[in-house]
Amino acid sequence: ALPGLSHSSMGGTQSLALPLGKGPHHVGCTDVMVGRTRQGVFLRLFYPCLPRAGAEQPLWIPRYEYCVGLADFAHRSRHWCAPLLSVAIGSCRVPVSWNAPFKPCSSEYPLIIFSHGLGTFRTLYSSVCSELASWGFVVAALEHRDHSASVTYFCTAEAGKEEWIPYRRVPQGQNEFYFRNKQVDQRAEECVRALQLFKDISSGKSVLNVLQQDFDLSVLKDSIDLTKVAVMGHSFGGVTAVLALVKEPSFRCAVALDAWMFPLENALYPEVPKPVLFINTEKFQTPESIAKMKRLSSRNSQTKIITVLGSVHQSQTDLTFLTGKLISRIFGARGTLDPCKGLDVTSRAALAFLQRHLNLREEFDQWDDLLEGVGDLVVPEAPFCRSNL
Repeated sequence: ALPGLSHSSMGGTQSLALPLGKGPHHVGCTDVMVGRTRQGVFLRLFYPCLPRAGAEQPLWIPRYEYCVGLADFAHRSRHWCAPLLSVAIGSCRVPVSWNAPFKPCSSEYPLIIFSHGLGTFRTLYSSVCSELASWGFVVAALEHRDHSASVTYFCTAEAGKEEWIPYRRVPQGQNEFYFRNKQVDQRAEECVRALQLFKDISSGKSVLNVLQQDFDLSVLKDSIDLTKVAVMGHSFGGVTAVLALVKEPSFRCAVALDAWMFPLENALYPEVPKPVLFINTEKFQTPESIAKMKRLSSRNSQTKIITVLGSVHQSQTDLTFLTGKLISRIFGARGTLDPCKGLDVTSRAALAFLQRHLNLREEFDQWDDLLEGVGDLVVPEAPFCRSNL
């Protein structure tokens, strides 16, 4: 287990045991913030790196403010819950190398833009992002500024000043669809802006990282294949990925982890031009949400829907790798499926799908069966839909 053990009165030891990526590459990680307004881009970048002895590992919860944000999102008092979270998980680290040297490659790496779910932020999907990076992808995990992150921030033009953007619930009396639909639109635009950032870097533009990391973005210049770009996300991020396909022709396909389909307007379904892989958990989806996925799969034979057995909604986040009762009580993070097996199934299905639709010359097609819902831990479509058809 990683360092970051502590004792709490609410259930003993907490630790975060994120697995190392299983692919052939070591994984590096850095934070990138471009622009000094809300319209900028903020993301955590996972990339194949050169191994470096004694490399620092980044904190999983980057700052105390995120503990406050999680407490607020979980409807717990920030006065006791935030310090408790900070003590319990504030020192947990991600097993990747912080600001490690980028690994040059004779052929360029494909790119994945990753969109987080409601009430989370850029670092809470480190397990799946670093797994994909270990197989030779550059993965940009966004932090959205539409008030759907538990909290986020940007650095203003005034030296050293930050402006924080809190999580916002649906205002009382406001239509939830209207509120969420505006958010998903902003989120998809942010995915498009993130892609534009990589296009700028590739065209040789000088891009300033306002966080002044020890990582030179210009090393990415001839290293990313902008003809091989996918968009991916979890929950609210899953539906964000679907909408991003409509907005940006450069995205060739989307991987939607337990997508929350509610915020997408019906008129958009005929507009989704590219294939989507829906990887659902067993306990989250509603018949309405599944019906929306099926509208897409009926229009595109390459769109696939599979369900991972024994999984719950949080199984596709890092929270499922926390051991100890405290977090499970606050977030309900564990299904019956072993978290490492769940990550394997999710990432292998995604890799097989990405190989197919980004024309990769890898051996990810060895996992093609998963896309048809064939395997011990998966079924095609959604379990409760089969009996209702």
